[in-house]
Amino acid sequence: MTAILKKIAVYCGSNAGVREEYAQQAYLLGMVLAMQGIDIICGGGKVGLMKCVADGALDNGGRVIGVIPGFLNRTELAHEGLSQMIVVNTMHERKYRMSVMAQAFIALPGGYGTLDELFEIITWAQLGLHTKPVGILNTEGFYNSLLSFLDNMSAQAFLKPEHREMLLAADNVPDLLDQLRAYQPIATGKWI
Repeated sequence: MTAILKKIAVYCGSNAGVREEYAQQAYLLGMVLAMQGIDIICGGGKVGLMKCVADGALDNGGRVIGVIPGFLNRTELAHEGLSQMIVVNTMHERKYRMSVMAQAFIALPGGYGTLDELFEIITWAQLGLHTKPVGILNTEGFYNSLLSFLDNMSAQAFLKPEHREMLLAADNVPDLLDQLRAYQPIATGKWI
C-alpha cells in the first residue's frame, strides 16, 4: 500500500556545507516536492540548506511553511518569501508543531540541530508516539558513518533490529520518497 503524502517536514543544516551537491540535492528535493504537490514544513530560515530546500519549492510553485522560534525570527535569518511563517516561543514548541503538521520527515545533511530533530522524531516513532515515516537523504554518503553506527547499536543489542529498520535512507530523492510512501509502521508498545 502506498501512502499519499501532502506535508513533509524537512530537517537540514543552517549552513550549506563544503560540497555543492548538498545544496543541489536540497534544492532538488524542494523542487520535486513542489512538483508533486507536497507542502514543505521547515525551520523557516533563509540560510544554508534550509534556504535551498525552500527556494527549490517556491521557484516551482510549491508551498513552504516555516516554523521559527521568536528569538530566531530576525531579518538576517528568517526567510521572508515563505508561504506561511509560524512563530513559536521555543525550540521544543517548534519541533512539536512540525511533528504534528507533517505526515513524514526527511533529514538532509546538517549539524547538531538536524541530528537533534532527527533523533527526537525517530525516538517518538520507536515509543509509538507516532507512526509516520522518517528518512535520511544521504547525499554524497554524508550519513554513511551514522548509518553504520546505528547498525552497530543494533548488533550490540542497544537497538532492536525492527527499530533500526524504522529509519529509512536513500542517496536520491525519488528512492527516498518511494520508501516514505511504502513505509509500514511496526507494532507499537514493545520498545524495550
